[in-house]
Amino acid sequence: MSATTDLIAAALIFGPGAAGATAYAISMRGQRADSARVRAVLADSAAERAALTDHQDGPTPPPAREPAPAPAPAPQATPPVRLATVIDFPIRRTA
Repeated sequence: MSATTDLIAAALIFGPGAAGATAYAISMRGQRADSARVRAVLADSAAERAALTDHQDGPTPPPAREPAPAPAPAPQATPPVRLATVIDFPIRRTA
């Protein structure tokens, strides 16, 4: 009876880990194939960009931009508008 209990406990402890390791190994194999495809596409793109820059004399200028906005006028020395009545509290409390 002890051997059966040990086998069940081992299956419960190591079973999920074995299943997870199998799934991880399969995903890593697929990732290598995807990475090879991505590297091939990036190499093609780099070759196309290199071919395009051979035909141009220099870098293209940036597109036309809007002029900077005019600075806002300096605020005048007017007192701030109070939104509510301000009450001065006494500094010292009387008992």
